[in-house]
Amino acid sequence: MISNVTSPRRLHALVKPPGDKSISHRAGLLNSIATGISHVSNFCVGDDRSSMLGCLKGLGANITRHADCKISGAQECFEIIGAGLHGLKEPTDVLNAGNSGTTMRLISGLLAGQDLFSVITGDESLRNRPMKRITDPLTQMGAEINGRNNNSLAPLSFKGNTLKGIEYTMPVASAQLKSCLIIAGLYSSTPNLIHQPAESRDHTERMVNSMGGLLEIDGLTIKTGSKELNSVDVKVPSDTSGSSFWLIAGACHPDAKITIPGMGMNPTRTGVLEVLESMNANISIENEHLEGGEPTADVTVSSSDLIATEISGDVIPRVVDELPILALAACYATGTTTISDAEAVRVQESDRISATVESLNRLGAKIEETKDGMRITGTHSLTGAEVETHGDHRIAMTNGIAGLLASGVTTVGNAEDASVSYPSFWEVIKELQE
Repeated sequence: MISNVTSPRRLHALVKPPGDKSISHRAGLLNSIATGISHVSNFCVGDDRSSMLGCLKGLGANITRHADCKISGAQECFEIIGAGLHGLKEPTDVLNAGNSGTTMRLISGLLAGQDLFSVITGDESLRNRPMKRITDPLTQMGAEINGRNNNSLAPLSFKGNTLKGIEYTMPVASAQLKSCLIIAGLYSSTPNLIHQPAESRDHTERMVNSMGGLLEIDGLTIKTGSKELNSVDVKVPSDTSGSSFWLIAGACHPDAKITIPGMGMNPTRTGVLEVLESMNANISIENEHLEGGEPTADVTVSSSDLIATEISGDVIPRVVDELPILALAACYATGTTTISDAEAVRVQESDRISATVESLNRLGAKIEETKDGMRITGTHSLTGAEVETHGDHRIAMTNGIAGLLASGVTTVGNAEDASVSYPSFWEVIKELQE
C-alpha cells in the first residue's frame, strides 16, 4: 500500500486514537488469569491486539468479543472469564506473537510459571529481536527455557517448573522486562525483588494492585508475591503514543487546533507532553479524571513556536515510542535538538534511529545520526519525497505526519505497516486533508 500525503491549509479537528495498547494487553492477560468475569472496553486495535488475544486463547483463555457492551455501554468490549492463576491449558500449537514485542515478553513471563509445555514465536522481525534480557532472569527464577542463539532469540520453548523469587537489578529501565518479571512473580514460591535503574511505565503495577495482587513499591524497588487476582472491568484510555502523532502535527502546523478526548495521562507515559512543553508547545489539559485507576484527560494542542530542547536521561524510558515523531517536531523548532541515551531503540521493530534519520533526510531535514540518538537542527520546512516505513508502524506514522507538514507530496511506501497499532491512521490522515 502506498499513501500520498499533502499538507492541508488548516488542521482543526477532534481526533480519537485507539485504546492504549500497553493497558489493553495487561487488561487482557491479567484478567485471563484472575478469578471472576471482566469486561474490557476500548481495547486497542490492530495486529498487536490479535497477537495478544491469539496467544491467550491458545492457552485456553475464555475471551468473547461483544459488539455492544451492556456493562460499559461501549460499542465493543471483550468479556473475559478468568481461569485463575493455574487454570490455563497446554497449547496444542505454537503461540505466535506476530510483530508484538510486548506480547512476546509479557506472555513469556506467564509461560515461565505454567506447569505445561509451550512454544512462542513471532514474525521475522520479532524473531531477530534480543530476548536474553528476559530469559536470563526467568532462568534464574527456575524457568526451563530453550531458544535460538543461547536462548536469546525466538522461538522460545518453556517447560513447566517451580519458580522461586530472586533479587534482580534491571540493567535498563524497561516496562516490558519489569512486567515480565512481575507476571512471573505471580507464580513464585517466594517473593520477587526488582530494582529499577529509572522509572518506566507502571501499568502492570497499577493493574495488579487494582486486582488485589501482592505488590509493594518503594521508590524504584518492586516486591511481588503470589496471590490470586480478582477480575476488574477496564475502560482503556486513548493510546498516549498514538495521540503523540496528532499532538506534534498540531504543534508544528501553522494553522492547527487538535483535541484528543480521553487521552491516557499516566505519569510514566506523558514524557512526550513534558518534552513538548519544554519546546514551548501550546497545550491545554481539561477534564482530568481516573478510569480504572488510570488517569485520563482531554488534551488540546494548537500551532506553536517551538524551540529546541535536549531529550536524554530519565525521560527516555517515558518517550521511547515517541522518539521518531519527536525528531520530526525538532525539525520545526528553532535551534538544535539532541536526543541521546536512546541506543535501545535500535533494536525495536526497526533500528528507529537510522530509520528516522533516513526518512527525515529524504524530506530535507537537517538531521544526523549519533551512536545513541540524533541531532536535529530546525529548518521549519520539509519537502515531500518518497519515504519507506522499514517495517515499523511508528516510522510509517511519523512519515504520514511529516506529509501533513511538508510542501508538495509525500509518498509513503508500505503504509499498511501502521496497522500494527493504528489501523485507521490513514483514514484520519485522509479526513484531515479534505
